[in-house]
Amino acid sequence: MRLGTSSPLKHATPEEWAENQVRLGCSAVVFPVSSNEREEKIIAYKEAAEKHGLMIAEVGVWRNALSLNPTERKANRDYCVEQLRLADFLNARCAVNVAGSLGPVWEGGYKENFSKEAWKLTVEMVQDIIDRADVKNTYFTLEPMPWMIPMGPKEYVRLLDEVGRDRFAVHMDIINMINSADRYFHADEFIEECIDLLGDSIRSCHIKDVHLNRRYTLRLEECGPGDGEFPLKKYVTRINSIDPEMPVILEHLEKDEDYIKYLGYLKEELNGLYKTL
Repeated sequence: MRLGTSSPLKHATPEEWAENQVRLGCSAVVFPVSSNEREEKIIAYKEAAEKHGLMIAEVGVWRNALSLNPTERKANRDYCVEQLRLADFLNARCAVNVAGSLGPVWEGGYKENFSKEAWKLTVEMVQDIIDRADVKNTYFTLEPMPWMIPMGPKEYVRLLDEVGRDRFAVHMDIINMINSADRYFHADEFIEECIDLLGDSIRSCHIKDVHLNRRYTLRLEECGPGDGEFPLKKYVTRINSIDPEMPVILEHLEKDEDYIKYLGYLKEELNGLYKTL
């Protein structure tokens, strides 16, 4: 697999950005430029990645395409389309978003997120984005969430089937799906279930960790790799078994120093499992 981070790290030029990523031991990247920025800037970062052999793993969206505000929903949906087209231009592995929420916080958990209406809207939203973008070189994916469609591998299989578009695929964030005591304590079995059901459709993965806080009630906390109890080596070994070129992206850290620290841990822990340049 190819390690990467969600941080562009501090840099002044596209060349410095790419050099920093390689120096850190990354062979995959999250593209740091959006579709609404200058074409010259987009091309400069694309060429820098290609020059240094960096796989563009993801183009992020991170907008609520199910927003209850019609104006906001349309703008966010249009942005999804443009980000997917950008991913296609870059030959990125995927463009990724969350499904969205039916509440005021764009990635928030609400009862309405579990409704039949939310499911129907999600299916129609994905179909609309893919049909309008009309891409050939990439895929649209949804990152699983603890309180948002899809929350597990079986739900993702159903979503793939009902969307019915060959340019819809899977983004694997397995920690986001550890939302119960059962999945936490049976993490090995859950890894196998995810890979068995979704393996052929996975385009990119996130990596982090999860810690069980012993205070009541159930408190599962996202944390940096090695600060939790998730079997990360098994997770990456199974990812490697389905695709040795799979990008695995470290995310949700606060500072560049944290990315450097935890990437160092991963390189040591996953020695021999990741591709270097």
